[in-house]
Amino acid sequence: MDFRRADFGLLRTLVKKVPWETVLRGRVVQEGWALFKKEVLKAQEQAIPMCCETNWWGRRPAWLNRELWLGLREKRRVYHSWKKGQATHEEYKDLVRSCRDKIRKAKAQLEFNLATVVRDNKKCFYKYINNKRRAKENLHPLLDAEGNMATKDGEKAEVLNAFFASVFNSKTSCSQGIQPPELEDRDREQNKPPMVQEEAVNDLLCHLDTHKSMGLDGIHLGVLRELAKELAKPLSIIYEQSWLIGEVPADWRLANVMPIYKKGRKEDPGNYRPVSLTLQPGKIMERFILSVLTSQVQDN
Repeated sequence: MDFRRADFGLLRTLVKKVPWETVLRGRVVQEGWALFKKEVLKAQEQAIPMCCETNWWGRRPAWLNRELWLGLREKRRVYHSWKKGQATHEEYKDLVRSCRDKIRKAKAQLEFNLATVVRDNKKCFYKYINNKRRAKENLHPLLDAEGNMATKDGEKAEVLNAFFASVFNSKTSCSQGIQPPELEDRDREQNKPPMVQEEAVNDLLCHLDTHKSMGLDGIHLGVLRELAKELAKPLSIIYEQSWLIGEVPADWRLANVMPIYKKGRKEDPGNYRPVSLTLQPGKIMERFILSVLTSQVQDN
């Protein structure tokens, strides 16, 4: 999406037109989230144009500014003039040395700028680093539970999925013992469903990092942050209903999982750590749950 040509005024108007209080109240959580995602994606599609995808040769390097581009054109022109006998070899060599020095300084300045702002903008830094790599490393072949070697991408995904799922089974879950009567009475008094405040949702949306990737819902973090005031109300309704009913939308349980190699044998699935990319609205709900659990632990 091209946010430089985005019409945030139109986006804000389209979102404000939806009567969120009437649409979301009284609906189940899954249906309410589906309506919220549908309306936001429809407004996002109308107000934010899509970038034209270019091939590798059509992308200009980050260090190549207009001054360098004009200098390279001049060098090419002098080269053709030298071949035709209209320029001397020394003139062409001087331009070659001048362009080489400017390119080295431009690359050094770009790398210095990326290293300076790496804390605030990791995405641009690692994008530049990945472009410098000559070849992309594929996942090493893995051993499944029967000892067979998985070499295809689909087989590797199944092996890692089976291993990661085996870590979170019923044996590792906490046993639910019987609480004493005095604790049960205290829980009934204290564990009332908290109200999800609209101001708290607005504050969390305003502090989103727009450089991070969006989840499987397709809603860009820049849209959530730009429309924090307008989207805080419907999201607070969905969060409150989810807390009262004890259910979450199916989308919030989906994630893109990337295996990161740690150490040891690369064919062992146990030597990989899963990194999950989940939906941002689900992460905000986790922040509310964490705050309530933290206060419960501190009070008791």
